[in-house]
Amino acid sequence: MSLLKPFSKLPGLNAASILLVESEEQFQQSVADALVMETSVTVNVILAKSLPLPMENDERRPRIDLVVFIINLISELSFQSAETSLKYLDPGYFLGKVCFMVTNARNASVPVERLDAVRRLAASLHCPLLFAEDQTPDGVASATERLLIILKVAAGLVPITTALYLSNLTKCTLPSDIDQPSFD
Repeated sequence: MSLLKPFSKLPGLNAASILLVESEEQFQQSVADALVMETSVTVNVILAKSLPLPMENDERRPRIDLVVFIINLISELSFQSAETSLKYLDPGYFLGKVCFMVTNARNASVPVERLDAVRRLAASLHCPLLFAEDQTPDGVASATERLLIILKVAAGLVPITTALYLSNLTKCTLPSDIDQPSFD
């Protein structure tokens, strides 16, 4: 079980690889199917429930340009799985090659503390935090479109833009009053 390293392999020509990590695999498969349909660039999608990835296919696995942790806010296990998987990523990934995608943020049964914990995690790692609607085809399409833009930049397929620059523009920040009690 070794660290996943961003620059240990050469990039593919006009290709990008994305690793989708979700413990429950509900939203993961629909996003993967939509990403593979992309025609302007070859997108390799790797699905995982958690990290580390198995070592047996390591030499045939393409370079991973973007790691996306999909967190379902209804499930505490989803957040814990993402949090424990982070230790298997090389620090080089946190220079614009990791993002968090949250689903079910509008659900009334989601504890506010869980959303705050995800926001703190993304802000502490200087990673983008995306919100996605996983119940409708339009929500999946919108989430896929946003991921594809970030993936193309992270893979170096967008001229004059780097993943670190994009990460600085889209990183999650915390409001100063996040630790204050809410009066809802």
